[in-house]
Amino acid sequence: MTAPPIPSGVITKAATLIATGFGIGRLPFAPGTWGSLAALPLAWVIAWLFDWRGLVVAATLLFLIGWWAAALASRASGIEDDGAIVVDEVVGQWLTLVVAPTNIAAYLMGFVLFRIFDIAKPWPLQRVDEHVRGGLGVMADDIVAGVYAAITLLLILWILWLLGKPLG
Repeated sequence: MTAPPIPSGVITKAATLIATGFGIGRLPFAPGTWGSLAALPLAWVIAWLFDWRGLVVAATLLFLIGWWAAALASRASGIEDDGAIVVDEVVGQWLTLVVAPTNIAAYLMGFVLFRIFDIAKPWPLQRVDEHVRGGLGVMADDIVAGVYAAITLLLILWILWLLGKPLG
């Protein structure tokens, strides 16, 4: 005997719940910033339990789930890259923090750097944002922003280490 099919409305609601970070993306003013902030304690716990490799695995899994969820949520809302979708910010923030030691200063630096790159969208991030569509498009620009921020954070941490002022 097979299980009855899940109604498509339930699947869309579940996808929207995931895409909006369980409602965080519906907070007023700057939902992407709220999504990035929510990512910080989750990243800390994952990194503390499983080190940076666990954060890479978690970001990869959430990227795949987020791609699916963002596609369905965008279709349901009728808005291609709905501002309420913040799963992309969570993944991008986690990618940034892969290079960070688990201390408050490094995490705050990573947060600020990710938000700068996500908002400013320097080249070629801007091209990704303009030309990649669907759920992948929602996720892709934040992946690139996360990589940019991680490289910048790594350079800052390296410079601090050279100056004898390591963060962790």
